[in-house]
Amino acid sequence: MDIRRVTTVDEVVAASHLFDDAPREDATRAFLADDRHHLLVAYVGGEPAGFASGVETIHPDKGVEMFLYELGVDEAHRRRGVATALVEGLIELARSRGCTGAWTGAEKDNAPALATYRRTGAELDFDTVAVSWGF
Repeated sequence: MDIRRVTTVDEVVAASHLFDDAPREDATRAFLADDRHHLLVAYVGGEPAGFASGVETIHPDKGVEMFLYELGVDEAHRRRGVATALVEGLIELARSRGCTGAWTGAEKDNAPALATYRRTGAELDFDTVAVSWGF
């Protein structure tokens, strides 16, 4: 397995089957153009098998933290360490960029995701509530 930070639209398009929806070219270009946005892709046998996206967030009293925005692994490659390698890669990237920590959200019944996060040293907080607005 090879974990790489992808930096081109072509690389994202080649991994498009891993996303919930087809990547939009305008959003992909904007994401890749921002130095605080990161997209790691795991390649198995030269083919994209999973991805993790992260966004550096900054706040006056917290400094810079890495938000693990999304984690996805192709069904054929699940339960083989791909997700763990991607999360570890994003955590290492966060450390190398001077982030003070990392965080994400997950559904409390998403056992595979929670197991992955535990394996990578995360602390789980089941008292937190996710709040969202859709437009």
